[in-house]
Amino acid sequence: MKTIEELQEEIKRPITKFTTGGFRPENTIEESWLGKVTVYKHEEDIPLDTKGEPMFPLAQFYLPALPFVPEAVSKTKVLTVFMSGNELEPLQPMGSNWLIREYENLEDIEIKPLENADSYIKPFPLKATFADDDCALWDGGGLTEQQVDEVLALERKGEIKSYYDITDHHYDTKFGGYPSYCQSGIGIGGEIIYYFEEDGSEPIVEGYGEGFEFVFQVSSDEKANFNVVDGGSLMFAKNKETGEWRMYYDFY
Repeated sequence: MKTIEELQEEIKRPITKFTTGGFRPENTIEESWLGKVTVYKHEEDIPLDTKGEPMFPLAQFYLPALPFVPEAVSKTKVLTVFMSGNELEPLQPMGSNWLIREYENLEDIEIKPLENADSYIKPFPLKATFADDDCALWDGGGLTEQQVDEVLALERKGEIKSYYDITDHHYDTKFGGYPSYCQSGIGIGGEIIYYFEEDGSEPIVEGYGEGFEFVFQVSSDEKANFNVVDGGSLMFAKNKETGEWRMYYDFY
């Protein structure tokens, strides 16, 4: 059986986590923002949703300045996120009501002061910091069966009372680590999660899909007036082979 320290080291993952505001922005391309997007190609504008309405500029991330970046976006220089005001469905395909744009070559981009006058999100610059201790939520997926068994063994021996006695999880907007599910999660990649109900039925909850892995999330932020229904997060996974993105969200 592993020691607590060995198990912690095996589970934890590095992240870049973000906090809003607290400093004066220089308004350069090398900053990350919540509620603001300024990077576009010459032919690009704020994207339109299924109703023909402009989406909300949700976030912009300058990845070379981040202390940690997942491998799936290691070649990306700037990543921007747009979100519609329409009701979204978890795992709804990208394009109609939400959109991610990635830029690997900044020579082809322009800085445009585009805004959506109907957006309720207050723009704030994001401060990026490094953490190396992000751990999976107990019922969110991401732990192997062996790791679950090791935790339960530690509980039976009385060395810990709970999994959360020995782990930390960061609920912030972040790159890397594990998604911050509010309800029982759908894993961190292509695994299929099984949940057993009291009536004995066994519903199957699909994950993001084969070949996908969790990359980043944008979390509810009171300062920026951004709320995913009730304190939730938008959680994004990418397929490294196809470049396709998928988004899941839940809330309290």
